[in-house]
Amino acid sequence: MHKILMFSAVAAAVVAPTAVQAQKAPAAVVVVVDNDRIYRECNACKTAQTQLQAQAQAFQSRQQTLAGQLRPEGQAIQTAIQALNGKDPDAALKKRVQDFQTKEQQANEELTRSQQNLQSIQANVVRQIEERLRPVINQVMTQRGANLAVDVDSTLAHAQGTDVTDAVLAGLNAALPSVSLTPLPQQQQQQQPQGR
Repeated sequence: MHKILMFSAVAAAVVAPTAVQAQKAPAAVVVVVDNDRIYRECNACKTAQTQLQAQAQAFQSRQQTLAGQLRPEGQAIQTAIQALNGKDPDAALKKRVQDFQTKEQQANEELTRSQQNLQSIQANVVRQIEERLRPVINQVMTQRGANLAVDVDSTLAHAQGTDVTDAVLAGLNAALPSVSLTPLPQQQQQQQPQGR
């Protein structure tokens, strides 16, 4: 019995260091990627950014047009109400106010829909880029023998040789020649958190 206990103790002593070694993480081999540069310089990103800026300018132009159309009418109604000196407006003025409020509400609804559509398109562009970017980063990591990729903004300092942004950019340009400037599919829009 004494021999069995001793054998168990020896086996535990031999197995324990092996188990500890198996749990030990490999040494980190790190590469650094400048994500801001990727999103700024990838071919599909630049094309999408140009088109999104055009859509944003069209939105701002429409917003200014609607405001320009509503402002004079709103000011005229305000002047008419102030001229009453606290008296109740007649039926014609009440109708003008109601019609103006309806136009204002319709304009706000149009702008809200347009803004939501633009935000959905932007989110879809980012989604498409991220779907292709992750595999490209993984491929570059494998090629460089790395087991960790870090955004350059998350580093305090890094050696120049660890920066693989050029390789990632070339890989993304090959993997993603263009993106679709369409809104997110309805199901994905519903999953997007508010405020994005």
